[in-house]
Amino acid sequence: MCSQTIAALPQTSSSSLDLWREKNDWLVGQTRQLTGESRLSLRRQQLAQDTLEGFRELLLTLQGLPAALPALPLELTVICNYIILRASLTQGFTEDLIMDVQRGLERVMETQNQLEPKSQQGLQELWHSVLSASSLLPELLPTLHCLASLQAILWMRTDHPEDLALLLQALGGSQTETSEDLLLLLKSWSPPAEKSDGPLILQDAQGLRDVLLTALACRQGLQELVAGSLPRALNSLHEAASGLCPPSVLVQVYTALGTCLRKMGNPQRALLYLTAALKVGTTCALPLLEASRIYRQLGDTAAELESLELLVEALSTTHSPDMLRLLIEVELLLPQPDPSSPLHCGTQSQAKHLLASRCLQTGRAEDAAEHYLDLLAMLLGGTELRFSPPTSSPEPSIPELCLEMAAALIQAGRAPDALTVCGELLSRTSSLRPKMSLWENARKRTKELPYCPIWVSATHLLQGQAWSQLKAQKEALSAFSQCLELLFRARPEDKEQGAGSSCEQTCRPDAVLKQLQVAALLSRGLEWAASGQDTKALSDFLLGVQICPGNRDGSFYLLQTLKRLKRKNEATAFWREVQTQAPQEAATWSLPLYLETCLSWIHPPNCEALLEEFGASLLESHDL
Repeated sequence: MCSQTIAALPQTSSSSLDLWREKNDWLVGQTRQLTGESRLSLRRQQLAQDTLEGFRELLLTLQGLPAALPALPLELTVICNYIILRASLTQGFTEDLIMDVQRGLERVMETQNQLEPKSQQGLQELWHSVLSASSLLPELLPTLHCLASLQAILWMRTDHPEDLALLLQALGGSQTETSEDLLLLLKSWSPPAEKSDGPLILQDAQGLRDVLLTALACRQGLQELVAGSLPRALNSLHEAASGLCPPSVLVQVYTALGTCLRKMGNPQRALLYLTAALKVGTTCALPLLEASRIYRQLGDTAAELESLELLVEALSTTHSPDMLRLLIEVELLLPQPDPSSPLHCGTQSQAKHLLASRCLQTGRAEDAAEHYLDLLAMLLGGTELRFSPPTSSPEPSIPELCLEMAAALIQAGRAPDALTVCGELLSRTSSLRPKMSLWENARKRTKELPYCPIWVSATHLLQGQAWSQLKAQKEALSAFSQCLELLFRARPEDKEQGAGSSCEQTCRPDAVLKQLQVAALLSRGLEWAASGQDTKALSDFLLGVQICPGNRDGSFYLLQTLKRLKRKNEATAFWREVQTQAPQEAATWSLPLYLETCLSWIHPPNCEALLEEFGASLLESHDL
């Protein structure tokens, strides 16, 4: 289509060179007209593809002839226009674009009669040869610098900083070969202006250089932020903010500045940048997520949760397609943030889970329960439940969500709903019980039956807590016993399962298993004690302390039971043993949220003070 359109253009020039230039200028005008369109459509996209094909055909025509100095400015201009439009349409840079640059340089060297002996040169050597050629036409320099800016972009995108530095040194006339400050080299490069009577170009060297400078400052700032070089990150991000930042990139830069200042201990100033990011108005998700982190650091829970609620709402909004982008812009030069990046805001379901979990952690159990129910409905919309353990995913699996939901429902006083959730989870993960050992099934059919034994044990633990809340002691004792039966059958290979992704891959499976055992033993012991069976309670409390020496909760309940059984000598001896035990070090690992919540239920208030009180009373009684 485009070739027919080009052929139909009025041939007002007598020479072929003038005609080819008219074709280039017409194609540039067509591209600029499409760039100004505010709505995307298949027709406009097709017109852009036809224009790209027109540049390709024109380039093939020019390169089908022997290289000649008078035609080089036009030929290099067409190469630049083709690369710019191709990269914009595909939103990326491919290997064949590098070959286009190389072919352009080789054509320049052909006019210098220097290509033959240097035909094996690499791109860096070619650029050195081209830029050092003494007989280059002055009118060729602006387009050559434009091609060099595209080469610089390609090397930045493919992570070749050394090649990029050498090219920038040559372009800026730098005599030093030791400078590694790419931003400084870019600033010192002043590309020559395009001739007003020269062939039209989509983006000149100065414009591309400014785009490259902003993108490089942004990339460096984010890399330094992740690496912890906060002062340098702050400088780089300020540089990016002062450049040609389109709105979407400006939001990222302002948010990254907020993150940097938060980590530097200046949360109030960080909030100013986040406010500025919100005022840009393209997307609210990133600054809202960072704002929630700042409010959490400040201890303002209400503001933190409000930010997370707004984040969920922002991520639920579907953005309408933007205008057709046919130029190289800063966004194209920035990589997509990975999950570890501070600029990764995740999906709506991830934000909803963060909101639900924070509500649970901050004692807003009713809100947490509703958010978890909404989240499960969101995940089930149009998809099947996935019960396989997550591998490297940063978000929790469906079973973990169900366990957290059950914990939230219990804490909210909705034990019947929690039992429903637990029953559904068990029906999907332990359908082969009771004829065969659950653990044997797990080992034999790991691939066929993707579930985690620790999840099943945790489900029984939460069932027991729900029954206990309903004052159903028989059912509670049965659930706790089932949990313990499964946990004590665990073998080393079983301990590797169930490390919760919800605690960001920092859960240690052996620690989870041990804490589950302690939680179940203490919970069952409390049920025995509530029913007046102190001897059985004592056995569970003693086993819990043996599994986890130094556990203060277990020690408290054990002392309390010994005292109630009037076994003062044993209580005194145990209390003295507790006093000699080194206090438990702060854990460098975390536990799944559902287990942390469950452990909080069995933690006696003022445990340390009560232990001291017990000790004093025991010693006083013993002396008497």
